[in-house]
Amino acid sequence: MGYATADLCDRYADQVQVVEPIFRDFGGVIAFHGSIVTVDANEDNSAVREQLSQPGLGRVLVVDGRGSLRCALLGDRLAQLAVQNGWAGVVVNGCVRDTQTLATLPLGVKALAAHPRRSEKRSAGAVNVDVTFAGVTFKPGHMLYADGDGIVVSERELAS
Repeated sequence: MGYATADLCDRYADQVQVVEPIFRDFGGVIAFHGSIVTVDANEDNSAVREQLSQPGLGRVLVVDGRGSLRCALLGDRLAQLAVQNGWAGVVVNGCVRDTQTLATLPLGVKALAAHPRRSEKRSAGAVNVDVTFAGVTFKPGHMLYADGDGIVVSERELAS
């Protein structure tokens, strides 16, 4: 079932939040959607790895890296883990790396930028907490829809 964010905005204007257009596409899939799982991860991707190791069930991992441009929170190994475990996509308020490989994987990946440095590993980060960035509060269990036009979020699943 396909979802166009522009159509969702037109049809459900009062039911969607539109994420500010600050993200670039890095994955091999541009359009994706799913129920939101959140991680608050400030320059530490330990919780990102932990979540992507779980069954994704078509969900989308939203990672609040607090906009840091000092290291990557997702790379080829974690993205491959996401694919193997059935995640639809990952949205990173921060950086990713291994972008040439990310572009070949059947996974939606949106992030601010690319950065070659890996993150720290301090086992820090909170999972399934509300995170706010790009003008939207992302809540676990809400729905995220992404495509080449942008990202929209709703409290419930919307018909295409």
